[in-house]
Amino acid sequence: MPRETGRKLVAQNKKARHDYQIGETYEAGLVLTGTEVKTLRMGRVSLSEAFATVDDGEVWLRNVNIPEYEFGTWRNHAAKRSRKLLLNRKEITRLAKETGVTGRTIVPLSIYFKDGYAKVEIAVATGKKDWDKRQSIAERDANREAQRALRARNRLGGGRR
Repeated sequence: MPRETGRKLVAQNKKARHDYQIGETYEAGLVLTGTEVKTLRMGRVSLSEAFATVDDGEVWLRNVNIPEYEFGTWRNHAAKRSRKLLLNRKEITRLAKETGVTGRTIVPLSIYFKDGYAKVEIAVATGKKDWDKRQSIAERDANREAQRALRARNRLGGGRR
């Protein structure tokens, strides 16, 4: 069987982009068991309450819900166990420094397969206030309205002839 190539998205954390101001992003490998990989390939994962921490020079992904593999045996994995992330030493020290600042956290943005390996995209994020959320919603609505107006103008032939 030929080796898998390209990027296949498994799950995205849309709530993170709404609730946090996203800073620098990193790509990290995941240490998983066999049944976890099978469950990920089925697309069953939840990132809604997930976060990452730096403990003793290692980065751990916590509260990611990868349900038990339904065809597994008694050796199935625990659904919400902590999973180790694979990063370079420089990246780990940078993450530790950035999360030392008050109000910053590490949030997972997406889980995907890249050339057959499970990867997670994490970012250092700062929590948004309610008015920040309202402002970003207003900007998105204004952009959407402008795009609608442009499409309507082009559809009616409002351009030069």
